[in-house]
Amino acid sequence: MTDRSLWSYKDIAAHIRVQPDTVRSYRKHGLLPPPDQVTSGKPYWYADTIRVWVAGRPGNRARRD
Repeated sequence: MTDRSLWSYKDIAAHIRVQPDTVRSYRKHGLLPPPDQVTSGKPYWYADTIRVWVAGRPGNRARRD
């Protein structure tokens, strides 16, 4: 089942334990995936989009022996 809830900068920041401004910086520097929806000029991402993005971040990759 897919999670179709929409996350804002604040939700993403809470998920990865950083400040919302850090998430805005990630987007500004092209590190965040494009928003799934823009409402009244505000970007939102599906929770699943962010979970896939987080799984691929350097600090969260599987470690090799």
